[in-house]
Amino acid sequence: MDVWYAAYGSNMHLERLGRYLAGCRDRTPPRESRAVELGGVLYFATESAVWGGGRGFYDPDGEGRTLGRAHLISGGQFSDIAALEMYREPGLGTGLDLDEAVARGRLAFGPGRYETVVCAGEVDGLPLLTFTAPWAVADVELRAPSVPYLRHLAAGLRESGAWSDREIARYLAGSPGAAGTWTEADVLSLFPS
Repeated sequence: MDVWYAAYGSNMHLERLGRYLAGCRDRTPPRESRAVELGGVLYFATESAVWGGGRGFYDPDGEGRTLGRAHLISGGQFSDIAALEMYREPGLGTGLDLDEAVARGRLAFGPGRYETVVCAGEVDGLPLLTFTAPWAVADVELRAPSVPYLRHLAAGLRESGAWSDREIARYLAGSPGAAGTWTEADVLSLFPS
């Protein structure tokens, strides 16, 4: 089964996604990538060992919209990327049943970060899947994202070509965890001239 992987964090950026695909059993690049808007909210929480500061999560029940990038890949590639995000070995008993996740709309494969697969709808008749934490935005302590992480998210959104720099900056600065720490002007200053 082919799926659209709805990336809302660092994997919106094709170069970063390529690093994950390099760890997959099938390293084929996405056949297509396009901008998407999901119902729900992007928020920042926990502490990223890679980026410092809060990580991006998706609450499909939160009020708002989540900007992202959908990548057309195989179900096996999605399972491998999810396994890597869950600190598991791709393809070795990850237990990801994508058919069940699509049928239920949401399925937790573990209690931690990025261990819940969400079906956020369909694109061109194929499931639009992402992964997030099992908790809601209201149930976790928010944490501001770091400069490198926000810069990377902004670059991934910009690379999609769907939103202006100002729209991207307003969106990121207004997301829970970033709001109150980051301003639209702060985020705009992260864009290269």
